[in-house]
Amino acid sequence: MTDKMNSTMKFSIEQEKEEKARDIIIQVYEALERKGYNPVNQFVGYILSGDPSYITSHEGARSLIRKIERDEILEELVRDYVKNNK
Repeated sequence: MTDKMNSTMKFSIEQEKEEKARDIIIQVYEALERKGYNPVNQFVGYILSGDPSYITSHEGARSLIRKIERDEILEELVRDYVKNNK
């Protein structure tokens, strides 16, 4: 316990931002799936147009998606794709 008390904790806003985006993407994806939509098609439509009507309001998904910018969604998708396909 003394080692923990003497070490410096690292706080990263960037990491929290990535985790928030990831969580929102997953929640919205699942809401789209449950509502019977093709989540990939709906996300692409939203990202390309910026029109939130591509995202269902089911389970608050449309409100959730508006909490992050479209470029944050793209960043997270590319980051995850590269990480999983290296």
